[in-house]
Amino acid sequence: MRGFFVTGTGTEVGKTVVAAVIARTLAVTGDRVAVFKAAVSGLDDPVPNGNPPDHELLRLAAESSQTDDEIAPYRYGPPVSPHLGGELAGRPIDPKRLGAAARAAGDAADVLVCEGVGGLLVPLTLDYLVRDFARELGLPVVIAANPGLGTINHTLLTVEGVRAVGLDPIRVVLTPWPDDPSAVEGSNRTAIERLGEVPVDVLPRLDLEAPETWPTLQPSG
Repeated sequence: MRGFFVTGTGTEVGKTVVAAVIARTLAVTGDRVAVFKAAVSGLDDPVPNGNPPDHELLRLAAESSQTDDEIAPYRYGPPVSPHLGGELAGRPIDPKRLGAAARAAGDAADVLVCEGVGGLLVPLTLDYLVRDFARELGLPVVIAANPGLGTINHTLLTVEGVRAVGLDPIRVVLTPWPDDPSAVEGSNRTAIERLGEVPVDVLPRLDLEAPETWPTLQPSG
């Protein structure tokens, strides 16, 4: 299966934005792109700035006709970890169903862009982490991270965690990257690239309602 797995150093670090830009980049070059997210939480809360929920943004970016269930088979109202969301909803994540759904999405397209939930060690169930899901798919990994203070430690730990289970962290993406980066942000980018031995790209803050204005992001190579 050809594709990418997008994880992050934690929650709210731009995973969905990074995944969406990758999907958009592939779609405009002619690939049939499938998108997938293991679980979406927080649907009971208004999305900031009126932006669409994660699975809807991914579908828009990929120019996909996938249904909600085909993109995100597990969707929960409260903004909680997916293992707790499943417990509260009485509909816990079934790892076998999850893997089968992701592979079916990938088989129906040229390339799959799969987004994790939170960070690499977030539990989908208490016996099955995002890391386990990523390892099952075996796709190269793109890591989304915040550019500010503290990101070096969080990002390098995630790079090590990806490599520890035999996966390939092919790219780190720092976002939102400011128009005039500070000395700290510039140094963070250099340090992550050198110490993590991984290429580092950046993405500015995007208008999520206007994919045609987004920059391209091709993480392969």
